[in-house]
Amino acid sequence: MPVQYYIFLSVVLFCIGIMGVLMRRNAIIIFMCVELMLNAVNLLMVAFSKMWADAGHVDAGAAQIFVFFIMVVAAAEVAVGLAIIVMMYRNTHSVDINLLNRLKN
Repeated sequence: MPVQYYIFLSVVLFCIGIMGVLMRRNAIIIFMCVELMLNAVNLLMVAFSKMWADAGHVDAGAAQIFVFFIMVVAAAEVAVGLAIIVMMYRNTHSVDINLLNRLKN
């Protein structure tokens, strides 16, 4: 399959993530959109590593190992982010980010 398909899919996923972050007010949806953008970049990195490996320029596993480490960091980010969202819900009984000014006390 040509790499242009992967590039197009990655750009579409990244744009959906950006629109979700900019337009939504729900903290969980924003968090999911950030993860979607991160996975779009991972898809693009794997597609380019496959393209360069097929051309014989680089090792195919180098970028894929880097993507694996990005996914490990993303898993830690999910744990911390969801803990913050749960604490926000306990304090305000809502996950609307417009209500975060109540947490200043």
